[in-house]
Amino acid sequence: MDKNKEIPQPSIEEVEKYLKKWKRNEEYCNKEKALKKLFFELCPKNTDIKDILLKASTLNDFYSTNIFSIYPVAKHIQDKGIDSKLKKGDISAVSDIQNVTIAGKNKNFYSFASKYCSHHNSKDYPIYDSYVDRILRYFRKCHKFFDFKNEDLKDYVKFKGIIIEFQKFYGLNEYSLKQIDQYLWQLGKEYF
Repeated sequence: MDKNKEIPQPSIEEVEKYLKKWKRNEEYCNKEKALKKLFFELCPKNTDIKDILLKASTLNDFYSTNIFSIYPVAKHIQDKGIDSKLKKGDISAVSDIQNVTIAGKNKNFYSFASKYCSHHNSKDYPIYDSYVDRILRYFRKCHKFFDFKNEDLKDYVKFKGIIIEFQKFYGLNEYSLKQIDQYLWQLGKEYF
């Protein structure tokens, strides 16, 4: 980040600016529409391994989550039986699927798990991403919108609470978690 370039304070005007920018980006919009079709119309459940493979592989590709062996992840999701949790918005679904053993090694796919859950239910699951992480830390430092430790961002219960506090502090409660994510992600990508 350019030390001389200050990031504008979050406001309705700033969020609107980035949401318009998102809507004008053909790639982002079409990827989101494809994921929505896949997650809601074609493969809404997580019981058939083939459906889960399609969703996990597409999400991994679109979001560049760098999972190099997707089958064990899909099998893990199938074994967890998370459909009722996703429907209820039970945030423990993220921790249920984030830790996977692949070839005897434990892997933590926290960001992927938040994205997978969010694409099933964006109302209840904000997306964790490194850009969102960095921009939230930046605003904590500049405006002290909420007191949290860096590692709290990697704890999904705390992360969701931080996003909600961010919305409250800046008067952005009219926006959905998905819209806040689109704003924060683009802002983080632009400045970091």
